[in-house]
Amino acid sequence: MLFVNDIFYSIQGESSFAGYPCKFVRLAGCNLKCSYCDTEEALTTENSRKLSVSEIVNDLNKIGGKIRLAEITGGEPLIQEAVYGLFDELIKLNYTVLLETNGSIDLKSVPEKIVKIVDIKCPSSGFSHKNNYKNLDYITATDELKFVIGTEDDYAFAKDFLKNNLIKTSKIIFSAAFAAMSSKDLALKILRDELNVRLGIQLHKILQLK
Repeated sequence: MLFVNDIFYSIQGESSFAGYPCKFVRLAGCNLKCSYCDTEEALTTENSRKLSVSEIVNDLNKIGGKIRLAEITGGEPLIQEAVYGLFDELIKLNYTVLLETNGSIDLKSVPEKIVKIVDIKCPSSGFSHKNNYKNLDYITATDELKFVIGTEDDYAFAKDFLKNNLIKTSKIIFSAAFAAMSSKDLALKILRDELNVRLGIQLHKILQLK
């Protein structure tokens, strides 16, 4: 059984899959509480339903028709052990499965076929000390690293992180923290420093979708 905050169908907005129709399972509960969190309703299990993997799959079958892109997000999905059963079932059903995770929990057991979108916490999040550097060993070329940047210190931290660590993927996303830094300012920094990273823009928010 899994604590589920929401199951919905929308446009994927924050990764290299941005713009594609996607089915979302937002799990409830998180081990962190970042300063810029925009899904506070999913930080605890209070606003959730307890569903089995089969019930979740049945709900997904009711939305999005033939779409076979699904994202497991939160909260923090990996704090619920039953999520691995959901991964396995969605893989069997030929979904491309995205996992949005905060990067603090060991990724070793996440199936290889899952596309891991891993947040690297910058200082303004309040949790840069929770980055699990061992997880860099489990990142593959199909996975993604995302840095949410709200301050100059965050930007410097992200640049240093890329410089000082072995990164096995070219899918690196710098995204401006909502209401803390403008996407244009961040874009200008990326251009100035000639960084080979993708500017992330929360497309779903621009479109006023979930």
